Amino acid sequence: MKSNCLEGRLQPMHLLLRAIAVAICFVLFAGPTRAEGKKNVLFIAVDDMNNDLGCYGHPVVKTPNIDRLSARGTRFDRAYCQFPLCSPSRTSLMTGLRPDTTKVYDLQKHFRKVLPDAVTLPQAFAKAGYITARVGKIYHYGNPGQIGTNGLDDEPSWQHRFNPRGRDKDEEKLLTHHTPGRGLGSSLSFLRAEGSDDEQTDGKVAAETLRLMTEWKDKPFFIAAGFYRPHCPYIAPKKYFDLYPLDRVPPPSGNYPERKTAPAQAFASNTPWPWFGVKPEQVREARQAYWATISFVDAQVGRLLDGLEKLGLTDNTIVVFWSDHGYHFGEHGLVMKQSLFENSARIPLIISAPGQKTRGEPSPRVVELLDLYPTLTDLCGVTSPANLQGATLKPYLDDPSAPRDRPAFTQTKRAKEGMAYSVRTERYRYTEWSDGARELYDYMTDPGELRNLAADQAHQPVRATLAKYLAELPK
Repeated sequence: MKSNCLEGRLQPMHLLLRAIAVAICFVLFAGPTRAEGKKNVLFIAVDDMNNDLGCYGHPVVKTPNIDRLSARGTRFDRAYCQFPLCSPSRTSLMTGLRPDTTKVYDLQKHFRKVLPDAVTLPQAFAKAGYITARVGKIYHYGNPGQIGTNGLDDEPSWQHRFNPRGRDKDEEKLLTHHTPGRGLGSSLSFLRAEGSDDEQTDGKVAAETLRLMTEWKDKPFFIAAGFYRPHCPYIAPKKYFDLYPLDRVPPPSGNYPERKTAPAQAFASNTPWPWFGVKPEQVREARQAYWATISFVDAQVGRLLDGLEKLGLTDNTIVVFWSDHGYHFGEHGLVMKQSLFENSARIPLIISAPGQKTRGEPSPRVVELLDLYPTLTDLCGVTSPANLQGATLKPYLDDPSAPRDRPAFTQTKRAKEGMAYSVRTERYRYTEWSDGARELYDYMTDPGELRNLAADQAHQPVRATLAKYLAELPK
């Protein structure tokens, strides 16, 4: 009888201990659960998107889904990269540090060699209890050469990584290649692809991102979705090419008056000049393909936005849309990036956040990609490192025209001549090349950068003010 009584008393205790053990296992292995008020982050990157296409009201290029995101967030019309080349730009954004701090100026060096203890943007979120994931290209890796690999990724930044590979990679032999002397990663080459969106690498980026959002809908997540287009080779299903009949695609200008006043280094990102030496009609065909890839990527962005709505996550998720740098397609006789002209340095940037007071109104303020790290940690209440070199953009989500007294800095490097630096204010851009050449443009009177005013006596006070900004920039 006593034995039975003891068993009766021990049975509830046994059940309690078992319940505690189950709870501990759930906490250890199920991952974090959503804390009250904790916001998700969907971090959407595109590769090589021109600042005037996609969300900027282009008269021809169709981007209804990026426009939809812009209508429910804040579009930053004067947003600039820190270096108009993939790896230096992406490294700067993800570490919150300028290229002269990371020492990443090319496509090979990894920032951990210089800053082994750097806390990246996703690492800051992981420390705050978020699940972090990368789908596709966020840090640099060769596009298209390293598609399907980790490339120059940063493993400590993520708890989950996915490297898609689609039929675009497998069908590169079918490309039309107008610059056969150049590698595919810097070529004017394109393909009107057969098949569906889902078969393309970027379609797989969208599908995996949707899967993760579904799996983690009840947990706080930071998911970085990195699309590979519109980077060359310009590959998209045929239906996106059909949006842009070739007779509606203008050829590049053959008249470049800016060559009379701008230094030779300003145009040295293209050799031979202009347009890598191809014919105007070939530039036109490549531009059609570039536009097609933009609309293709836009459709994938739409899938992600639809997924947020279907999962009931729209009102609890910050969505950021950005490109690593701008892109030329004929302006100044240039194609692609690595110049310090506006088309190369300026980027598309949209932030949509739950609870922001103003939606659909563009901000005219000058901002930098560097500002995204402190902005997202600020919006989510996440602790960020003290050494970040950007500034939060949170105030401009409520008041897009709020004052801001910070210019944007962009730099680039020429193989022989060394580093060049450029500063952009709301009205002017001033650039200093390492050989002593200077450029100054007034966008109020010369939005096309056709006349370099650096030697103009009437503009010397402006030049002196802007030169002081560059002199004070830590190098």
